[in-house]
Amino acid sequence: MRRTHLAGAVAAAGLLAAACGGGPAPERGVATPGTSAAAATASRSAGPGPSSAGPTPTPAASLGPGEGTLSVVAIDGYAEWGGVDPKVKWVGTFEKETGCKVSLRYYDPRQEEKPGDFPPSSFDVISATPEVGGRLMNEGKAAPLNTALLQGYDKIPKRLRTLSSVTRDGRVYGVPYVWATNEVLYDAGKVSPDGPESLFEDKGPVLLRDRPLSLADAALVLKARGGDAGADIKDPFDLTDDQLDAAAELFTSGEDGRRVFWRDPVEVVKAFATGSVRLAQATPYHLDVLRRGHKPVRALPDRPVTGWADAWMLSAQAAHPSCAYKWLDFTMSADVQRKVSVWTGLAPANPGACTGAARRICLGYRVGTSRAFRGVYFAVRPEAYDKWVERWARVVS
Repeated sequence: MRRTHLAGAVAAAGLLAAACGGGPAPERGVATPGTSAAAATASRSAGPGPSSAGPTPTPAASLGPGEGTLSVVAIDGYAEWGGVDPKVKWVGTFEKETGCKVSLRYYDPRQEEKPGDFPPSSFDVISATPEVGGRLMNEGKAAPLNTALLQGYDKIPKRLRTLSSVTRDGRVYGVPYVWATNEVLYDAGKVSPDGPESLFEDKGPVLLRDRPLSLADAALVLKARGGDAGADIKDPFDLTDDQLDAAAELFTSGEDGRRVFWRDPVEVVKAFATGSVRLAQATPYHLDVLRRGHKPVRALPDRPVTGWADAWMLSAQAAHPSCAYKWLDFTMSADVQRKVSVWTGLAPANPGACTGAARRICLGYRVGTSRAFRGVYFAVRPEAYDKWVERWARVVS
C-alpha cells in the first residue's frame, strides 16, 4: 500500500487547506501506517522463515558502548528518515547522536498473523501494535527490559507503562510510543445518535474500522445493554465464544451495505467531507481535522471507549542491545514524540511532546490531564486471537 498523506486527501475532499494545521509543511502531512517508498536498502518484510526464540532472556544489567549498528523493524510512519518528505525525519538524528547506523525495514501490522513473521534474529527493535506485541511475548521473541537503563521511562504515564500489552508476569516488555482512542463521530446535520449503539442500529451508511479488535467496541455495547450476552462482560478484549459471536452479530445484523469498513484513516475524512456517511468509528484527530474544515461533525461524549497503544520492543535475540536501548531512550524523547504525533495524528506517550504543532493533537486526546485515560479499555491481544480473526473475516466478507 502506498503511503497516504491526510493533508492531500483533505484538500481533495474539498476541505480548506487550513484544516490540516498551521505548522511547517511537513507537519501538515499525516502518513498512515502501511508500506512506504523506503530507502533502497530497506526490506519489505520482517524476515523470512519461522524461528524458535528459546528461553526468555534476563534483562540487561548494564550497557556498553553502542555496537555501531541497529536493525529496526517499524510500522510505516513510526521511524522516518526523510524518504517521503525530506523535512520529516528523525532516524538521521539518532545516528548522529549515538553513532548507531540504522538498518530500517517496514511491515504491515495487519498481516502479523502470517506464520513465520518476526524471527527474533531478524531485528533488534520493533514497533508493535497490541496484537503484534502480544504475539511476540507469547512466543518468547521479545526480551524483558531493564527500565532503570532507560532515562526517559518515567516521563511516560504509569497507566501506559503498566498496560497488559507491554507487561507480562511482572516484567516490562515494551515502551509505549503513541496511543489513541476509538470515538463515535457523526454528521450533526444528518443524525442525532443516542449512543455508541447507533453504530450498529443506525440505517447508515456507517463507517467502521477494519480490524478484528473492533469486535471489542461491539462488546462494550453488549456490556451496556446487559442481558444474557453482555451481563458478564468485564473486559471487552476478554470474551467467551458466545460473547464473541454476539459481538460479531451486531456488525452483521440489518441491511447489507449499511456498513462500510475502512483501513486508511484518510477514508474517514473523505467520507464525511463528501457526505457519504452519517456515523463512523474514528479518532479525536479525525474530528479535529473535520472541524477545522468546517464540517458539522461531532463526537459522542459517551465513555467507556476502546483504545490502543503501540510500543517499541526489544528482540529476545538482539545482536545490538546497547544501540537498541539508545533507540528506546531516543524515541521516548519529547522531540521525537512530537514529530511522530504530528506525522501520524496519534497521541504521544510522553506528555512533554505536547508543544508546537502537536498541541492540538494532545488537546483532542486530553494528553496530560486526568481525563486522558478515563473510561478507556486499552487493547490487548486476546488469548483466543485466532477466533477473533475468524469471526472478523465473516463480518467483512
